Amino acid sequence: MPYLYIIFAILLWSSLGIMVRIAGMPTHVIIFYSSSFSLLFQSVLFTRPDYRRSFPPLKKLPQIFLLSLCLLSNVFTFLFAYSKTSIANAVLTHYIAPIIVAVLAVIFLKERITRIIIISILIASAGLWTMLGGATIYDCVRSVFREGLHLSDDLIGITSGIISGVAYAVLIILARVFTQRFNPYNLVFVQNSFIVLLLLPFIRIFPADRLIIFAAMGLIHSTIAPFLYYRGLREVKASSTAVLGYLEPVGAIILSIFLLNEWPDRKAIYGGILIILSGYLVIKQRDK
Repeated sequence: MPYLYIIFAILLWSSLGIMVRIAGMPTHVIIFYSSSFSLLFQSVLFTRPDYRRSFPPLKKLPQIFLLSLCLLSNVFTFLFAYSKTSIANAVLTHYIAPIIVAVLAVIFLKERITRIIIISILIASAGLWTMLGGATIYDCVRSVFREGLHLSDDLIGITSGIISGVAYAVLIILARVFTQRFNPYNLVFVQNSFIVLLLLPFIRIFPADRLIIFAAMGLIHSTIAPFLYYRGLREVKASSTAVLGYLEPVGAIILSIFLLNEWPDRKAIYGGILIILSGYLVIKQRDK
């Protein structure tokens, strides 16, 4: 069941790109209003005494603030990478996260990295590369060595993608730690509260015609998905969770078929099969 929590959360997040396209607003505006609606939905449950009793003490809130910063850094740098370089470069650099998680999990969480985890990361990386049809990362690095450091859009985008991958990896490690200490529901509430406070000074518009979209995103992407993800992280290792994260682009392709009638090419199908295989190996390892 914990693996299903994480997979379902990732599939919900895979619809985020479609919702962002429909909203047609700046990233920080979307995050602010969806997080605000999430707080509105979650506050209803605080009428229950058990949720109030399990709320983190004030002295622990700065720790959760770090989680919020990592989440914001991950989202903004990832989307910024999209604006500066190709989708392939942005996604491939972002998904260095599982490799970083595998290393950090050994150091900070004392997790043992198994052969299956290593094989799953290699298979998922190959699947992602196949799905995206390769990238120009090699050409960009080669030009740096040949011509010296030149801040081209590709280099800026690739660097931003790497930063987003690092932030994503740290986010998984912190979430793994905090879900052992706090109620996942309260963790999501405090996280969204910090995000709203951080973005409030930068909000200058009130898009009344987008409120329904923001409400849906607040319920699906900022409440249900993170709660399921954190709930699963209570029992699933950080390295396994990171590998399952590769399923997000697969979910995005499936949703684009049903909602946008955008059919993938053959390479995307082959790559998706490899990513699904990597997820199967991770879950099968649990059974062993």
